[in-house]
Amino acid sequence: MRLTTVIFGLIIGLAALNATGQDATVPPQPATAMDAGSAGAGAETPVPAAPAATPAPKAAAAAPLTRPTLVAASAINSGDTAWMLTATALVVLMTLPGLALFYGGMARKKNLLATMAHSFAAACVVTILWVVIGYSLAFAPGDTFIGGYGRVMLDGMLYIKETGMLTVHHIAPTVPESVFMMFQLSFAIITPALITGAFAERMKFSAFLMFIALWSVLVYAPVAHCVWDPSGWLAAQGVLDFAGGTVVHINAGVAGLVAAIMIGPRKGFGKEAMPPHNLVLTVIGASLLWVGWFGFNAGSAVAADGRAGMAMLVTQLASAVGAMAWMLAEWIRRGKPSVLGMVSGAVAGLVAITPASGFVDVRGAFAIGAAAGFACYWGATALKARFSYDDTLDVFGVHAIGGIVGALLTGVFAVKAIGGVEGSVAVQAIGVLATVAYSAFMTALILLLISLLIGLNISTRENQAFALMARLHVILRRETGRVTDIEYMRVDPDYFRHVLGLALEAASDDAHQLAEKLELAYLGADGLFALRPKAPLAARPAASALPLAPGLAAAVIAPPPAQAYVRGLR
Repeated sequence: MRLTTVIFGLIIGLAALNATGQDATVPPQPATAMDAGSAGAGAETPVPAAPAATPAPKAAAAAPLTRPTLVAASAINSGDTAWMLTATALVVLMTLPGLALFYGGMARKKNLLATMAHSFAAACVVTILWVVIGYSLAFAPGDTFIGGYGRVMLDGMLYIKETGMLTVHHIAPTVPESVFMMFQLSFAIITPALITGAFAERMKFSAFLMFIALWSVLVYAPVAHCVWDPSGWLAAQGVLDFAGGTVVHINAGVAGLVAAIMIGPRKGFGKEAMPPHNLVLTVIGASLLWVGWFGFNAGSAVAADGRAGMAMLVTQLASAVGAMAWMLAEWIRRGKPSVLGMVSGAVAGLVAITPASGFVDVRGAFAIGAAAGFACYWGATALKARFSYDDTLDVFGVHAIGGIVGALLTGVFAVKAIGGVEGSVAVQAIGVLATVAYSAFMTALILLLISLLIGLNISTRENQAFALMARLHVILRRETGRVTDIEYMRVDPDYFRHVLGLALEAASDDAHQLAEKLELAYLGADGLFALRPKAPLAARPAASALPLAPGLAAAVIAPPPAQAYVRGLR
């Protein structure tokens, strides 16, 4: 309770200081002729002021673009284009390999490759769909809810070298539309990839691919159009989201919570410890996320200008403050900080500053980073424990909670001198509620459809297979040939050979040599096997030997008879 009071006191104090700082800025008054006369030594009469020159008539300003337009190459700003190409590469780096490493390190060892594969597969699926239909639905002229079909298969996006003409988008008129499209693609890739952390270790891959495809078209594209296109409904309401607090983080965080609840918890959740297996990977991934976030936030200025510079500054500051705030909360609650807590707090600060990065100054960044660190720690620990949902990698606790904090505080700390607009907490709340409601409803609908068609969860047989593969990998990777342990495992006897083959495909030559010294004995009791050192040939009945041809050909033909020994693993 005391910690909460301190947090709110800090936010209110910074808000008051922010308002005072804006009011105290008084533009200098121009000097008058009387001032000039009184300043002269011994002047008795004022010098009459010279008549002001009549200003030259200004050329009429070009009307702002309202739709993608074909322009001459001379209209393109090379500095803006170079920066946007760089920012695009930075945001792609956030997913590949940043997010893959960040999530992979926090998953359990047996799920490392599957967790990292989710990020890679999301990049592939979303790229194809974005080119085919996603970009058009998000950023082509349409109605207030969704874009039209004018950019299906990128139709009309032109670059004509002979005439020096190319298309630009009305949101980014100084860079080629192809560059703007790629920049927005990088956002479309990372958003569904974030969701995968909520159901890691338990959603089957075919269902995952279908979910990513449907969600990116039916959820992400409409929300992006509503918030970011000037004709969108939320944009017209005045909702401020500079780089994706609502479009990316609240959207993904809420979808992750719905998915975690509908898919159900992992086996043993709440009963056994499930610690991250490799925090080194997580720290490397978080570091790549931090660096890539400069492209994420500063790139959203779609120009190499002062606003981009300010966005980069407040991004760095909020991330650092968020890391320290989470660490402090953990120190108070548990008596010591942790590496995972620091990187989680840094990501929380980055999430929260995302909607505000083009609107706030350093005082706002301080407040938003601190609030995000404390709030996301609460969301990832107390809130999760209170409702007992299995959000595997805390997607809701960090991204949804952090996005909501950042979106609302943008309404408090937005500085008109930076973004050209003043914020409103009420308007920001409309954007938050609309995004939460739409994302939750559509995500549940998509998951229900997939459940009816092919199912969501990994089957019991597949779970058994994964457990067997994990144990096989542990044993096969031992460096010594002296194996004395006996490993017992329970698995479907009709399925273990396929899994055995997969384990050996990924094994090294040393592991294959070690495997020659092992035997897999089928005990004939509810699919129980024993993996143990080979018994001497003389000690086993001749009829029990089942020699294997090179590879696993013999093992694939039929399951072993009861009490038969499979000689070796190759």
